[in-house]
Amino acid sequence: MASIYDLKPKFQGLLRPLSNLLWRTGITANDVTLFALALSLLTGGAILYFRSFRILLLLPLILFVRMALNAIDGMLAREHNQKTPLGAILNELGDVLSDAALYLPLATVLPFEPVLVVLIVLLAVISEMTGVLGLQIGATRRYDGPMGKSDRAFVFGALGLLLGLQLPVFPLVLPVLWIVLFLLLLTVLNRARGALKEIRGCIPS
Repeated sequence: MASIYDLKPKFQGLLRPLSNLLWRTGITANDVTLFALALSLLTGGAILYFRSFRILLLLPLILFVRMALNAIDGMLAREHNQKTPLGAILNELGDVLSDAALYLPLATVLPFEPVLVVLIVLLAVISEMTGVLGLQIGATRRYDGPMGKSDRAFVFGALGLLLGLQLPVFPLVLPVLWIVLFLLLLTVLNRARGALKEIRGCIPS
């Protein structure tokens, strides 16, 4: 199913000069991963502390920067021989921890429904875990949509922008959260089915 993740190759192409520059200056993929996590933790802490609409204007900016950093750390690892077991662990843990750090504080800001925000973060973790489980059963790491990491960033970034500008979008927030929750459930199923289908296709009949 279609996902914003499908645009990643073009996004990486735009960022490749910056990735090469970081490599030449000695910055590693793990450095970038840890910086992205630290940035997410600081932003989440600011949202939790200020609990205002204006602070939500940080969300679209930081989420975009985080997506760029995630693309760069992947290119550094693949294209500059920096793949390591530690890097794989940091990459997966960094993603779920960053999601939690950025989205859980929204439960304290109206008009976000706290229970729905917590459920969305929980399902986001489960969806990423399901994607990683593909590797355990002999398939590839699954990134199936429709509500992957990039899609979640787009939705919450848009909400942060609209609410930060204090536009009259309060009535839309609750339906959007329910839609995100449903699409996350679908994402978990798609990733599980995709991994199983991939395995069946590799088994000789």
